[in-house]
Amino acid sequence: MEQLHNNLLDAIRTNGISFIAALAVFALLAWLARKRIGFGSRVLIGLGLGVIAGILLQTADLEAAGISTFGSIYVSLIRMLVIPLVFILVLNSISKLSNLDALRTIGVKTVAWFLGTTGVASVIGLLVALLFKPGSGISQSAPQGFEAREVPTFSQVILDLIPSNPVQQAADGKVVPLLLFALFLAVAIVKLGSRRPETVRPVRELVESLAQILHQVVKFVIRLTPYGVFALITGVAARYGWETLRDLGSVIAASYVALLLHFVLVFGGLVLLVAKVNPLRFFRKIYPTLAVAFTTRSSYATLPVNLEVITKRLHVSDRVASFVAPLGASINFNGCGGVWPAIVAVFTAQVYGVSLTLTDYVILVLVSIVSSIGVAGVPGPATISTTVVLTALGLPLEGIALVAGVEALIDMGRTAVNATGTTVTSLLVANAEGEFDRDAFNADEEEADILAGQA
Repeated sequence: MEQLHNNLLDAIRTNGISFIAALAVFALLAWLARKRIGFGSRVLIGLGLGVIAGILLQTADLEAAGISTFGSIYVSLIRMLVIPLVFILVLNSISKLSNLDALRTIGVKTVAWFLGTTGVASVIGLLVALLFKPGSGISQSAPQGFEAREVPTFSQVILDLIPSNPVQQAADGKVVPLLLFALFLAVAIVKLGSRRPETVRPVRELVESLAQILHQVVKFVIRLTPYGVFALITGVAARYGWETLRDLGSVIAASYVALLLHFVLVFGGLVLLVAKVNPLRFFRKIYPTLAVAFTTRSSYATLPVNLEVITKRLHVSDRVASFVAPLGASINFNGCGGVWPAIVAVFTAQVYGVSLTLTDYVILVLVSIVSSIGVAGVPGPATISTTVVLTALGLPLEGIALVAGVEALIDMGRTAVNATGTTVTSLLVANAEGEFDRDAFNADEEEADILAGQA
């Protein structure tokens, strides 16, 4: 008890000012939330105040550990969600398919385009990150308890991806085997449900309820982001100062360059070469989807608008649109699950001095594809997908915290790319299934409205 008392006094003496500063900023951020200031704005305010507070503490030679503790709590809460979230959301999104025939026709094509473009997005993000080298100006020692792992053999990599004891692997934080186990369960639910729907109905309802509950828990944690960003950036600024923090600008630049390349080259190329329609006309027609996605930063919030755009402006059949668009809100995350995890992984490796090998790059792309399934389409949970990738690569999760302050800016572009991927896939699937009205699409806007009214 005496030691605890002395530790408390010592903490107050060395971190008293930082504690007071943290409470004052937390009060300000809470007040801004009550005044309905936007989430992204509050994250940026937290970032700015963290930079200022950290530099002032560094200048005054004061401890920032008191504030950094709050940041560590935020990271721990994110870590808490990883295993249950990825398992339940993957199980929920795949098991909603009505039967395996749908999965083998439209479903297979849709999921293949979603995951294929996500893989390409991950490769683009990786190449751009290797070119920009975000984080090269920042050098941090590895967190306490972190040990650089040995590079495993290729056969060991494959074995580690296969589920053997899902409970034990979940306890060990091995997310990829758990994802594959969830996929097995989801396919079994769909197959059994096509024959005896009453048998799997309770399971589907339970999984849906758990997904909704986890969705709410995620929202609780994400609401803490402005506070966590302030605390984490303060600690970094106090340790490294402004010269180090300005290197985060390379993360923003690398992210938007990768997103733009994916948007123009991949989406534009698929529309032109596969669907054989004018990409400029296509992008003009989907502008409402882009605007809503960019401003709301939510795939679910964009879904009603996207359905209207896909059916009324792209002239894709209701059958294809009603299948592809909702599924896209759950598993189509080219920006959040492809580009972003690759950039953050390279950034984290640069910051903590961890060398990534060709095997790591292959794992990064494969895990990005798998972990993108089931990411909730709301602002924030892309952090969870990135956590999965960092965990699979054995990189410190604190790397996510270092880029959290600029994530809100990047999330707008990521969500716009996600939503665009859904519209592109709808067009490609409908074109392959003969359910795309090319004449109506190619007509002028006025003619298109007339055709839509006569349908």
